[in-house]
Amino acid sequence: MTGFWAFRVDGSALRPETGNNDPMITLEVSDRVATITLNDPGRRNVVSAALNAAVAEGMDELESRDDVGAIVVTGAPPAFCAGADLDDLAACDTEEKLRTIYSGFLRLANSPLPTVAAVNGAAVGAGLNLALACDVILAGQSAKFDTRFLQIGLHPGGGNTWRLRRITDLQTTMALVLFGEVVDGARAAEIGLVWKCVPDAELLGIAHAMAAKAAAGPPEVVRSMKATILGMDAVTNSEDAVSAELGPQLASLGGAAFVELLAQLRAQIAAKS
Repeated sequence: MTGFWAFRVDGSALRPETGNNDPMITLEVSDRVATITLNDPGRRNVVSAALNAAVAEGMDELESRDDVGAIVVTGAPPAFCAGADLDDLAACDTEEKLRTIYSGFLRLANSPLPTVAAVNGAAVGAGLNLALACDVILAGQSAKFDTRFLQIGLHPGGGNTWRLRRITDLQTTMALVLFGEVVDGARAAEIGLVWKCVPDAELLGIAHAMAAKAAAGPPEVVRSMKATILGMDAVTNSEDAVSAELGPQLASLGGAAFVELLAQLRAQIAAKS
């Protein structure tokens, strides 16, 4: 790991060589759930080159650990993420440079681990993309979802329209992107943009509990399930869907978790007879 970007693992700070003592993200692991907190609150956790690099390194760290089975992503108050750093964005005069703006949330989107976004406060532009990169979005009552692209004369990027169409529908995507509608947590739950809206004080606890359910499962089965669900985007009929699940299900039948559970059930039945 380089020393240029800083983040904290389990409360132990990794400081950058630049002398900046504030980590761009913090990482905490509890009950096999890692919590990534975007940590640039003075700028509302904007998507900067520094934050993207920290997210990428943090994900590398978490995916290499045996004690992490799921991830929660949130922001240091008062916001989840206020969008891209406009100076970084303005400097993108090629497709290659522009892709660097997406690198953090695409790294998250491509993770084999289950991910939950706990949106506290505003999720704007690239910040909304960061939430959409997660498998499930939970919103606090103070959450605000704002694509913002139209208002600054910028075309959406990073797969924003595709992700919105996948999670909601055509009319909702049009309203949010083309007509600039902004929705709060409660409305986001109504239109299917988030799984549910919960009180701010309970957001992280609920997100952690939800992630812990996935993290408690057999790691190989959990990762296989996620890959299968995402792969179903390309499936258009029942027969292909059945075929896509055959291999992974057959593999899980021989897995330790299922074999042990079956043995326990048989022992319980034998004890009662």
